[in-house]
Amino acid sequence: MGTLRMTLQTQLVLRALLEDPAKERYGLELCEPAGLPSGTIYPILARLEQVGWLDSTWEDPAVHEEAGRPRRRFYRITEDGAEQARLALARAYRTRKQPLPGWAANRPPADGGAPGATPSPPR
Repeated sequence: MGTLRMTLQTQLVLRALLEDPAKERYGLELCEPAGLPSGTIYPILARLEQVGWLDSTWEDPAVHEEAGRPRRRFYRITEDGAEQARLALARAYRTRKQPLPGWAANRPPADGGAPGATPSPPR
């Protein structure tokens, strides 16, 4: 299994897949719950499958022929993938909740006072 960059878009796709981990879904079906266009969804699904978090299967040809539409590829998050996704989403959430880095926390206040100094009360 490889590593995966946890972009915001990847997080949105994982959340959509984790809504019902046992359910198989095709790419366009994930667009609405993830809030992303298909051109963003499909590369993410390919990467998730490449690292082993998803399994995919092609729809039976008779089904799509009868329906008169293109064949669908169905994706399902694996048991290990669901566990890894939950851990990755938790890490991403914790990372966003970290305090500002030192260089950002020590910037001079907008009023021109010294960094870390208590601002004077308005007169």
